[in-house]
Amino acid sequence: MTHRSAVLLMVLVAFLWSIAGIVTRQLESAGSFEVTFWRSAFTALSLGVALSVLRGPGRLWRSVRQGGWMLWASAVCWCVMFTAFMLALTLTTVANVLLTMALGPLVSALIARFALGHRLAARTWWAIALAAVGIVWMQREGLAAGTAGWGSAVAFVLPLAGALNWIVIRRAGAATAGGTAAPDLRPSVLLGALLSALLTLPAAWPLQASTHDLGWLALLGALQLALPCLLAVRVAAVLPSPEVALLALLEVVMGVLWVWLFAGERPSASVLGGGALVLGALALNEWLGLRGERAGRAAAQASGSAR
Repeated sequence: MTHRSAVLLMVLVAFLWSIAGIVTRQLESAGSFEVTFWRSAFTALSLGVALSVLRGPGRLWRSVRQGGWMLWASAVCWCVMFTAFMLALTLTTVANVLLTMALGPLVSALIARFALGHRLAARTWWAIALAAVGIVWMQREGLAAGTAGWGSAVAFVLPLAGALNWIVIRRAGAATAGGTAAPDLRPSVLLGALLSALLTLPAAWPLQASTHDLGWLALLGALQLALPCLLAVRVAAVLPSPEVALLALLEVVMGVLWVWLFAGERPSASVLGGGALVLGALALNEWLGLRGERAGRAAAQASGSAR
């Protein structure tokens, strides 16, 4: 895959991710836990079929049996993210959820600093500080009125679970680099969806979604989540992580735009202002990281040519 093809594919991934909010706003009768159950169930079904076709059912379930604690730890993180995302969308605005979720790279960097001892560049510390100010700005109206609500709290679970998942994935990568056979973590997304469906089924019962709702929820599971997750794995093998993170920010921009244009969900001035600060801090940090990475590769190539 060429760099240009990978970029275009990541833009498609961001677009597919971004439709979650507008699709959720089309639902008629499904409650919050039922929405989460059906989306996770359809995601698990779609991923199960796709991975069985791509890898063969025997190889897929062998990876699950041999995955060990890292596979299941990653699956639990996916389960938390799948569950919290849909619950948050039913409790607060799409803009609030997406902008809070966008903190993922910075939360990951912060946790890696203390959990793995990674040194953070000064630009990342500044980005974390600016993003924190942006989040407070986004929530200032609710904080002042004492009504910030559960939606914001549930949304903040997303970057935390994503950061912990990243730590698990990095540990698996470190095991491979050290010559140890690392578990195949790709089935963790499927397991996470299954766990999310099982976890939310008791709260969702009795199921009341209409046929209309089931159609939209099937679209969420198959096209909004399962397909882009598979594509994102392919893209991550080609593009450097800062570039992936930059392109993933398009999900936030497009997701907010869709519900603004087509569902009449206009973000407040504080959400727009604070969100702009969060996105600006993220974009600048990732762009500087990408530029540094490219400069390092160019220097290494020049050094190799000189030899």
